[in-house]
Formats: sequence, structure tokens, C-alpha cells
Amino acid sequence: MSIQRVVAVVQDGAEPFGLGAICEVWAEPYHPDDDNPVFDFTVCTEHPGVVTGRAGFDLVVEHGLEAMADADLVCISPKHDFDHHAPAVVEAVREAHERGAWIFAHCSSSFLLGQAGLLDGRRCTTHWRYAEQLQRAFPKALVDPDVLYVEDDRIVTGAGSAAGIDAALHLLRRHFGAKVAATAARRIVVPPHRDGGQAQFVRAPVREHEAETLAPLLAWISGHLDESLTVERLARRAHMSPRTFARRFRDETGTTPLQWITNQRVALAEELLENSDLGVEQIAQRAGFGNGATLRHHFTRVRGIAPLAYRRRFTCIESA
Repeated sequence: MSIQRVVAVVQDGAEPFGLGAICEVWAEPYHPDDDNPVFDFTVCTEHPGVVTGRAGFDLVVEHGLEAMADADLVCISPKHDFDHHAPAVVEAVREAHERGAWIFAHCSSSFLLGQAGLLDGRRCTTHWRYAEQLQRAFPKALVDPDVLYVEDDRIVTGAGSAAGIDAALHLLRRHFGAKVAATAARRIVVPPHRDGGQAQFVRAPVREHEAETLAPLLAWISGHLDESLTVERLARRAHMSPRTFARRFRDETGTTPLQWITNQRVALAEELLENSDLGVEQIAQRAGFGNGATLRHHFTRVRGIAPLAYRRRFTCIESA
């Protein structure tokens, strides 16, 4: 299903950042500098009129739940009292998914999906602070508290705050390609891609000096993805033992060196598939995978689609 019509559902106690993050990605008007897709975007609620907001302001919403009837994507905005949702809203979301719509639950709105029975047997996440509560409330759900977002059978659940933007960019990338997602990220001024499996938070404190962080090394890695990047080599470059380096890397990035580098290589391959006529073997070399078979394995595992199928979906370029 191609996403064209997007509906955000709000309830009393609406969290302003949650709704704002949804609007930032899906309600943006066309701009010639971006050449961005424009969506038929609607905000709805159970009883049209005034919807109370949490942070000292209210919303005036004109549309009722019938707006969800033909939505391609339903975005559930979080609310303050997140473990209580109106039965009519729960049922409307369940019906939307049953007829084939995508559902995105931002932050604690995952609880609404649990009440709709949509988390049973599915991987999901929510803000780390509420993950145990979500698991207790819905024991059949497969709650992962350590990730930014999860996609499972047209249901996307995101962790707190900024992770909602990461999840929305993931959906943009999935349906419209890396270029569209990167353009949206540039406009919002956020990183173009944070992998869903990245940890929700990292243990390392903010450091005062760049030399005390791995940021320069990460930038260097991004420019040398076609080379052999072993932990031993990177540790030497960072002037650390391999064990200390691996621990520091996870503390600062929330993932392992291998996972981070693989995701960067997949992102580079994605860009080359969209914007060049290079063959899979050439792309594999440039991205550091070595050969096409390795590229296909990692690309399909991370993106859920084979490289050439990805190219056919998002470009007019055909290559062997």
C-alpha cells in the first residue's frame, strides 16, 4: 500500500511534542528545494471540538474518527493518561489495521495498540520508562525496551520523543526511498538514519571536548567504509585497547562497532542503488561488503528487501 492519506488521532491530554513530531514529517507542504511528497493529512478525535492539551494549551479538532476510514497511515499521538483510551478510538484503530492501513504508535501510545489486541505475538517497543508496564499489561506482546522503533506487520511502535521522528523517517524510507527520507531529515535537522535496533539511551555522559568522544573516529569510518574496519584497527586509531574501545563505542552509540558499521554500509549501498547505475558487485565493493552475495545478505536483513528490488522500487535504473 502506498501512503498518501495520513490521519493523526488525538485524545484529551495530548502530548504536544508527540503530535508535533507527527506533523513535522507528514503534514509538511511542498517546497521546491526539497521536491518532497505531500500527504493528505488530517487530525481527528472521537468528539470534534476542543481537545485538551497537557502543556497549557488546547487543540481545536474538526474531524471525527470517520477520518480514519480511508487512511493509509494512522498515527496515534501520545497522551498524558496513556493507559486509558476511549473504546471508540481503540476500535477504530483496530478496524484500520484490519483493512490494511499502516499504524504508527508514538511513545506511550503503544498502550492503545495493546488494548486493541494488535500487540499480541508482535514485537513492539515504547519509552523505556514504561516498557515493563507495557509487558505486564499485555503479556502476549513481545516488548523490546532497548530499541528506538520496531516494525511488525504494518505496525510501527516508537520509543519516546525524538525516536518518533526516527520511526517516521523509517516509514518514509521504506515507502519512498532513502533520498526522500534524507531530504526530510535535513529539513528537520536530524540525522538521516538511526537504525531501529539502536539503544534508546546511552550511558556515557556528554563530554566537553571533542577529543574525549568517538565523534572524529565515526566521521573517519564513514569515509573509509570500503576498507577493512576491524575492532583492533579502530581501537589502535582511538588509542585504546580493543576491550576498552568496544565498551566506549557501545556507551556512546548504543550499539556495537560491527552493527554500526554494517548499518552505515547498508545506508551507503542504499544511496548508490538510488543515485547511480553501478551494478551490485561494484556497489558491494564501494560499500565495503566485498561481494554482491554479502551485500544482498545484509541489505535484505536490514531493509527487508533485496538490493535490486529496492532499486526497481525507488529508481528507474536497472543493473545486473
